[in-house]
Amino acid sequence: MRRAILAIMVLLAVVLPQRSDAQYNRNYIYWVGQQCMVDNKYREAIDILNVLLRQDNKNFDAYFLRGIAKYNLDDLLGADADFTTAVELNPVFTGAFYYRAITRTRLGNYDDALNDFQQAIELRPDLPDPYYSRGVTRLLNQQFEAAISDFDKYIRYEKRHVAAYLNRGTSYLYLKDTANAYENYNQAIRTNREEPESYNRRGALYMAEQRYEEAYDDFNMAVECDSSYLPGFFNRALVNDYLHRPMASLRDFDKVIELDSTSALGYFNRAIVRIEIGDYNRALEDFNSVATIAPENVLLYYNRAMLHTRLGNLDAAIEDYTHAIELYPDFANAYLGRSALRRANRDIKGAESDERIAERKIAAYRKRLKDSTYSIYADTTQRFDRLLSFDSRLMERDFQRITSTFSESGNALTLIPMFRFTLLEEDSTVVDRRARRIGTQRVRDFVERIGNSLMHLDCRQSNIDPDSLIATDRRMAKELKECAEPTWEQLFERGISQSLIKQYTNAVNSYSEAIQLNPANPFLYLNRATTRAEMIDFISSIDNSYQSITLDSDPSKRLHNSGTRTYSYDEAIDDINKALKLYPEFAEGYFNRGNLMAISGKLPEAYEDYTKAISLEPNMGEAYYNRGLVQILMKDTRKGCLDLSKAGELGIETAYQTLKHFPVAEH
Repeated sequence: MRRAILAIMVLLAVVLPQRSDAQYNRNYIYWVGQQCMVDNKYREAIDILNVLLRQDNKNFDAYFLRGIAKYNLDDLLGADADFTTAVELNPVFTGAFYYRAITRTRLGNYDDALNDFQQAIELRPDLPDPYYSRGVTRLLNQQFEAAISDFDKYIRYEKRHVAAYLNRGTSYLYLKDTANAYENYNQAIRTNREEPESYNRRGALYMAEQRYEEAYDDFNMAVECDSSYLPGFFNRALVNDYLHRPMASLRDFDKVIELDSTSALGYFNRAIVRIEIGDYNRALEDFNSVATIAPENVLLYYNRAMLHTRLGNLDAAIEDYTHAIELYPDFANAYLGRSALRRANRDIKGAESDERIAERKIAAYRKRLKDSTYSIYADTTQRFDRLLSFDSRLMERDFQRITSTFSESGNALTLIPMFRFTLLEEDSTVVDRRARRIGTQRVRDFVERIGNSLMHLDCRQSNIDPDSLIATDRRMAKELKECAEPTWEQLFERGISQSLIKQYTNAVNSYSEAIQLNPANPFLYLNRATTRAEMIDFISSIDNSYQSITLDSDPSKRLHNSGTRTYSYDEAIDDINKALKLYPEFAEGYFNRGNLMAISGKLPEAYEDYTKAISLEPNMGEAYYNRGLVQILMKDTRKGCLDLSKAGELGIETAYQTLKHFPVAEH
C-alpha cells in the first residue's frame, strides 16, 4: 500500500494548481519545490518551501506540498501538522483531507483517518482513490464488510488495480469466506500475471489449508515473476519443509539470507532445518547470527539450549535456558529443560527448585486456560522448535501481544555537540541546510574583535585539515613567545587551536589565562567549558565508555569503565553558568548546558535549557533535535518526535534518519 501511496503523492506534486494571486517569485519558488519532489529530493523541497512560507504563511498549497515531503521522510507527525494547517487555511482542500487521512492511518489513528476520508469523499465523490485508501484503513481497523464495500466502489472505477482485488480477498478471508478470497486472488492473477504478490497471497491460503503442492506451484510462480521476491522464497522454503524436502528448503532459506543478510527469521528457520538433517554445527552458527540480530528472542535461547545439549555443551545449554527464563519468567518448558541439565550436573537442589517452579506455572496455566492473555509458554504440550512463518515477530517475548516498539537494546541516541568558537573554512561544495541565524550583535562584535575570518560560533567539527591546524598552532605559539605581554585575544585563539589538535590541558590553561585578563567575557567561559567537556569525552572514550545517551541505561551512570573511575562535568557546567550570568540572553549557552545536563542524567533540567535556547533563538534546529531526544528518553515519544520533525524542518538532516526508529502509532 505504501509504495502506491508514495507514487500517487509524487504524481500529485506536478499537478497541483498555482495560486492566481501569488507573485511571480513565489510561483517560481513553489515550482522549484515541486521539481525537488518529483526528483525525490524531499529535504531540499522542505528547505525551499520554508523560504516560501516565510514570505507567505497563508499559502495552503505550500503547507500541503511540505506535508507530502515530510511524509516521504517518515515524519508522520510533521506531515499531519502541515496537512492540518492546509485544511485550516482552505476548508475545502480535498487533497489535504485525503493525505492527512493516509498519514493518520499510518499513525494508527483510524477514527480520525476515516473522518478525513469521509470529508474528502463528500467534497469529491467522483474520485476513486479515497475509496481504495479508506478500504485499506477499514481493513486495518478490522471493519471487513465496510472495507469490501469500499473496494467494490473503487473497482467500479479501476478494474485493473491488482492491490484492490488482493485487499478485498484478504477482507473476505478475515470473514472466513475462503471462496470469495480465492476468487479475488484469482482475479488479481488474471489482471496481471506478472505480479508476484498475487501468487504469494493465494499460495499462503493454499498452505493454510495444507494444500502444499498447490501452494508450492504458486510460490514457484512468484519467484519466477521476480527473482528478488523474498516472501516467495521464504514461503516456498516452508512448503518444501512440510513436503519433507529439507535440501530444497535450505536452498530457499539460503536465498532469503542472500537477499536480506539481517533476516533473523531466515537464520532461525535455516537452523531448525539444519537440526532436522543433523547439521548441528552449522545450525549453531545460524542461531548465533539470530542472537546478534534479535537478542531479545526467547525461542532462540530455548532452541539453542536444546542444540547445545545435543552437542554435549551442558553449561552453555544451562546458560541459554537461564537467559530464556530472564526474558520470560513464565516459560515453564525452560525451567524443565534447565532442571534436567542441573540434575545431570549433580545440582540436585537447583534441579528440584526448577521443577517446583515449572509445576506451579503449569498448574496456573491449566487453571486459566480460558484466559487468552495467559502465556502459551507454560504449556508443556507445545512445540517450540518449529519453523516460524514469514509474518512472525521474532523480537517478541509474548506471542499473545504484538507490539511494534523500538528495540531498546544496543541502540544509542547521540546528541548534537555543543556550540563553541572554532575554525571553519567556507566550502561551496557542502550545503548547510540549517535555517539561517543571524546571531546576536554581541557575538558579531566578539568575532570582529578577534579578527580571524575562519572563526565561527558553531557546533560542527572543524573542516580544516590536521596539518594546517598544527601549523596554525605553531604560528600562534611563536607569536605568544615573541610577545612580552600576551593579550586575552591571542590566548583565546591559541586555546582554540590547541583544543582542535586535542591538546586539551594546554587549551584549558590558555583559556584560563585569557579569563584572568578579561573575566567579564562570557565567550571565554563558553570555550573553556566545551574544551573541558571534550577532554572528559576523550578520556572516557579511551576507557571504552560511550559518548551517547543510551536508551537502556541510566545516563547518570553512563560515564564509567569496568573499574572505579568516574567522570564529572561539574567544572564545565560551572563555566557555562558563569557565561550565562554574564550574558543571560545567550541561546548557545543554554544549549550547551542542556547537553551537559543530559549526559549527566539530569533530563528535566536539560529539557528546560533546550526550551530556553529555543525561546531565545526559534530557528535553532539543534535545540529542537536534542530536546526531542531528551523527551524520548523521558518516555514522551510523541512530543519528542514532534521536536525531531521541527528540527528536520529547520535543516537538521539527521532528524529524519532518527525519526525512522521511533513508532508513533496509537495502536
